[in-house]
Amino acid sequence: MAHVNENYGKLPGSYLFSEIARRTAAFAAKHPDADLIRMGIGDVTRPLAPAVIEAMHRAVDDLATAETFHGYGPEQGYAFLREAIAQGDFAARGVSVDADEIFISDGAKSDCGNIGDIFATDNVIAVCDPVYPVYVDSNAMAGRAGDYDEASQRWENILYMPTTAENGFCPALPEVPVDIIYLCSPNNPTGTVLTRDQLQAWVDYANECGAVIMFDAAYERFIVEADVPHSIFEVPGAATCAIEFRSFSKTAGFTGARCGYTVVPRALVRGGASLRDMWNRRQCTKFNGASYVIQRGAEAIYTPEGARQVGETIAYYRANARLIKEGLEAAGYTVYGAVNSPYIWCKTPEGMGSWEFFDRLLNEAAIITTPGAGFGPAGEGYVRLTAFGERADAERAMERIGALG
Repeated sequence: MAHVNENYGKLPGSYLFSEIARRTAAFAAKHPDADLIRMGIGDVTRPLAPAVIEAMHRAVDDLATAETFHGYGPEQGYAFLREAIAQGDFAARGVSVDADEIFISDGAKSDCGNIGDIFATDNVIAVCDPVYPVYVDSNAMAGRAGDYDEASQRWENILYMPTTAENGFCPALPEVPVDIIYLCSPNNPTGTVLTRDQLQAWVDYANECGAVIMFDAAYERFIVEADVPHSIFEVPGAATCAIEFRSFSKTAGFTGARCGYTVVPRALVRGGASLRDMWNRRQCTKFNGASYVIQRGAEAIYTPEGARQVGETIAYYRANARLIKEGLEAAGYTVYGAVNSPYIWCKTPEGMGSWEFFDRLLNEAAIITTPGAGFGPAGEGYVRLTAFGERADAERAMERIGALG
């Protein structure tokens, strides 16, 4: 008789965004004529850049003739894209990352979940709180989290590091030994960032104790402040302690097209083993590579025209974030994020929980947000809003919230 992975049975309730979808569907069924404004899940709304579309069209044409046809590609990604990334995302910022340290995938979410394949199940995990659920749930599925305590809303074997307004959204270094540390900057869900000095402290800590930092830089193109690194590899020493995840989803509109990449430096060695080589073996065994057409589209982001067009889209979302932040503040709310990020972290009215405020905004203003409690215990008392919608929707949403009183 086949045995199942019993760790799945330990997962609490439904996935955060599934619960949001359930409540939204119930509201829509009860109010079919309601004009819903979606500011919850961070899906983009602007179309792909023209340069990207043109590149994809050319790539489709390549598949139409025997002379230019592409079948299975390299599991690590095509050299044309890996080299464009090495130059455009790293060398251009004075960072040395070799193309063969870059692994193209179908998105950062997949890689964040799959990276655990190369680590033992007895590693101690540390996450920021609040936290992107994938970091926690993927480790729980693998058996690293232990049992879930409903009362505390925490897994017994995961170290939760408060990352809140009280500590400037910079978690304190762990006082107990940990092995794998998840950091995200710009942060999802809070929209806040870690400065160069703050990241340096984490890199020094990880190198000293032999931990590995999982650095999620999916939103780096939204950064505008000079002292905020776009890559952890801008920090001295990071190549011997960090893995970085990047995504084209929010920076170039690839949420439906699916493309991202992970950087695993050759210098990163634990237990005498090269993590870069282990990840390469994992990918060659379990992954057939991202689509040729999609990778050609991603390559176009690094052309002068593509970069300009993507920059215009990012500027559009940044303006939305500023509008939302200012609108919430004008309505009397305390707000964080929005400056280097498409996310706005809004404190709920005094005495009101995250889900309670979510329900109020949904039922009284027809606005969908994301309850902060869904990102961990420290997210209670907040909701997350995203800037990925249309400008007119952001304006109408702020008008509705302002009228709530």
